[in-house]
Amino acid sequence: MAESRVIRDVYLKPGDLHFGGSDTRIRTLLGSCVALVFWHPQRLLGGMCHYLLPTRSKKGAATSSPGLDGHYGDEALALLLQYIEATGAAPTEFTLRIFGGGNMFPGIARNEKDHIGLQNVKAAKQLVQAYGLVYSASHVEGVGHRRLSFSIWNGEISLEQLPPVKLSSR
Repeated sequence: MAESRVIRDVYLKPGDLHFGGSDTRIRTLLGSCVALVFWHPQRLLGGMCHYLLPTRSKKGAATSSPGLDGHYGDEALALLLQYIEATGAAPTEFTLRIFGGGNMFPGIARNEKDHIGLQNVKAAKQLVQAYGLVYSASHVEGVGHRRLSFSIWNGEISLEQLPPVKLSSR
């Protein structure tokens, strides 16, 4: 008789992150945002964050509540690393992949060479390097949305790239 598995589906909105075990699938929809995906193939643990901006502005930091905030790449990664360290595993034991950072407004963005999606991808790569981590795969930049699903029980990623939404004129 086949073993039945109870799957916990977790959907990440911008600013969310989740870390869990082998009964979990994490999904999200990325535009200019970036997702960092960690997976431990032996322990079947993993996590994902979905951040909007590379870092918190100095002005915003003074007025916001204390603590780390998953809306910002540097803080989202720090939060994921806290979850990893709580398991007793080293972050370097995890497979790391990077997704997202699309240009959501091609032809409209003021600076096509430094749109927010590109800034988010640059931040992800710099943060990964600063923590002494290495990513094994990425699907970043370009144009449009990405629908991302990560199954922690086997580490599989399902990725679908969607074109940007066209606005109709009257």
